[in-house]
Amino acid sequence: MNFLELIKIEFMKVKRGKILLLIFVAPLLVITSGIANLQAYFTSEYTNTWAAMFIQSALVYAYYLLPLSMIVVCVMIAGHETQNNGILKMLALPVSRYALSAAKFCVLLFYLFLEMLVFLIVFIIAGLIVTNTSGIIEALPFMYLLKWCTGLFLTMLPCVASMWAITVLFEKPLLSVGLNLLLVIPGILAANTSLWIVYPYCYSGYLVSCSLHDFTTDSINGSFELFPFLPCAILIFTFMFMIAVTRFGKKEMR
Repeated sequence: MNFLELIKIEFMKVKRGKILLLIFVAPLLVITSGIANLQAYFTSEYTNTWAAMFIQSALVYAYYLLPLSMIVVCVMIAGHETQNNGILKMLALPVSRYALSAAKFCVLLFYLFLEMLVFLIVFIIAGLIVTNTSGIIEALPFMYLLKWCTGLFLTMLPCVASMWAITVLFEKPLLSVGLNLLLVIPGILAANTSLWIVYPYCYSGYLVSCSLHDFTTDSINGSFELFPFLPCAILIFTFMFMIAVTRFGKKEMR
């Protein structure tokens, strides 16, 4: 059984779950509330409408709702193996447990990508409605929105790897959810310290905070610097991914 077949099997396991419904809830909630709060201030002369709407919506989303939704997705994906001793049945097959864990992680990344795509589409639809009803004539900055949504996806990768590693290490959903939740909550505090670079749970929120800084100061160069962020993020992602892969199913193999 090759790796692509494993991924296909993992998708078959989760297709009847409620993950698709979950990834729609967070974007819809944060976008409708965020844009609604700003709509009262919009006039036909308002400028940088799209940037203002995006930052207003993405701040809470990046710091809290996106990580929280990914925590639930992690638990739901892992739950298919913990229920009814499913993991024992899978490990009895001629399949590497390392490949099995990696396949599950690929499914998790797919749902992260899908949620970001939903966020982008819902935001564009809501933004077009608001700008038209407010009489604002401003072109849709699609590349701007695509750039920041791509940034949110990429900066979430170390965080998602950490969440998956914790989910693998702590088999009981209550423990894994509780620990991940405790790490998500202080994200906005960590982002305002020099230690943000080693705290993956705040990466996406920090990115949006930097976009807010650029928006309010009309910065050209941008306040988000790839170095030393990129080497640190790659190191954390690799380390957490290796923990998840090597520890998955190890207890059951004894």
